[in-house]
Amino acid sequence: MSQLVECVPNFSEGRRPEVIQAIVAAMKTAGGPAAQVLDVSSDADHNRTVVTLVGTPAGVENAAFAGMAKAAELIDLNQHTGEHPRMGATDVVPFIPLRDVSMADCVVIARRLGERVGRELNIPVYLYEAAASRPERVNLADVRKGQYEGIKAEIGVDPRRDPDFGPKQLGPAGCTAIGARQFLVAYNIYLNTSNVEIADKVAKAVRHLSGGLRFVKGKGFLVEGQAQVSMNLTDFTKTPIARVQEMVRREAARYGATITHAELVGMIPQQALTDAAQWYLQLDNLKPEMILENRVSNMHAETAAGAPESDTRFIDKLAAATAAPGGGSASAYAGAMAAGLVSMVARLTLGKKKYESVSGEMASALEKAEALRAKLTAAVAKDSAAFEAVMAAFALPKVTDEQIAARAEAVQNAYVHAAEVPLSVCHAAVAVLELSAIVAAKGNVNALSDAGSSGFLAHACLKGAAQNVRANAPEVQDQTLAQDWLNQIAELETRGAQLLAQVEQTIASRK
Repeated sequence: MSQLVECVPNFSEGRRPEVIQAIVAAMKTAGGPAAQVLDVSSDADHNRTVVTLVGTPAGVENAAFAGMAKAAELIDLNQHTGEHPRMGATDVVPFIPLRDVSMADCVVIARRLGERVGRELNIPVYLYEAAASRPERVNLADVRKGQYEGIKAEIGVDPRRDPDFGPKQLGPAGCTAIGARQFLVAYNIYLNTSNVEIADKVAKAVRHLSGGLRFVKGKGFLVEGQAQVSMNLTDFTKTPIARVQEMVRREAARYGATITHAELVGMIPQQALTDAAQWYLQLDNLKPEMILENRVSNMHAETAAGAPESDTRFIDKLAAATAAPGGGSASAYAGAMAAGLVSMVARLTLGKKKYESVSGEMASALEKAEALRAKLTAAVAKDSAAFEAVMAAFALPKVTDEQIAARAEAVQNAYVHAAEVPLSVCHAAVAVLELSAIVAAKGNVNALSDAGSSGFLAHACLKGAAQNVRANAPEVQDQTLAQDWLNQIAELETRGAQLLAQVEQTIASRK
């Protein structure tokens, strides 16, 4: 399964279609088949366009750079006006992990792109959210404070305004914030009034900064003659859309206003809409598997995952003259197979009259084994991605002092992630071994050899993944953290050896 990253660059242009088309065309050309433009959303009042890119890390990074270069060529911030706060032709470029990519990977991408933009486009770059170089730059609003005009007056004068990359002065393209974050829902609600003060009051009541809902940012605007409560929902899983909608509705009612309609800017995860439907329809028993499209999608995914040629491709990649996938991925694959064998033995035991007394334990083992199988299967790609992130960090430039510091930090972050992935695999391997011991002792006796194979594969997974932790630990500067990993590994290996011996003894006694 290929890695997927989302990038949502925001451009300070929403009124000139020819400029927007040129920017999007540049991204499509640079990204090629490795980066797809899924959505282009423009607003004339905000004078802003939001583009949604999805693809491989390299494809999306190249597409984002091309779009930024074209925007710098065609947009002059000295001539720009609009409702939305802005500080650059390309105002903000966030990277979001979607599939088989970690937040640490996105941080490396953000920093690498930031350095390139500063060096090649001569645009000041500020890193924000998970990629931020300092705590006061995590929040985008703090970075953008004063907007283009304010930053232009202070950059090069106030050291607090020094960019992470690029020159200490602003040209017509302004500056850009580049970062890594979780998925954000841009959501606007319109009121039946032209009084923007009402929208401002409602936004102030709803947003977290003013004592409102957690994970909600908001501001009032006048858009097409209507008051708009413009919001960013930074974690819809903790503050769902329905809750935001109802709070806006009640706050607006205080001023005699009602909601006329709402709009999305960009894209939204299906789960966010499902949560809203569940809340409004009061569907207490709604589960993901009850949604037809989810079941069909899962069916296709399972079919593809189970295809023999899929297995062959992984083995072929493993045998190739490339550093990844390597031993870490192979270890996780062995662990996933071990978990699959536990599930097999449990299923061969359930429903058999002879084993009715252990049906509860088998059902529990099956549930746990399937969760571990999914986790270890995902770790196959995660381990390769972690190694590639280390290589990408080493590839960062190291000419200036700033570049050297940024590269060193990126390398350390990558090494930590490269150790944490196999460490989690070790923990999962021991959990599978515990289940192997259970199905060996109480499962269908006709599947004893399968229970044994599960134990041996899980133990191989543990030992192989442990090697990867030990290989990365010496490279980490925080040796207290590294020693904690090694202590965990020692304990897990001791426990793993005990469980494997237990499995062998049990099988010998039940034959």
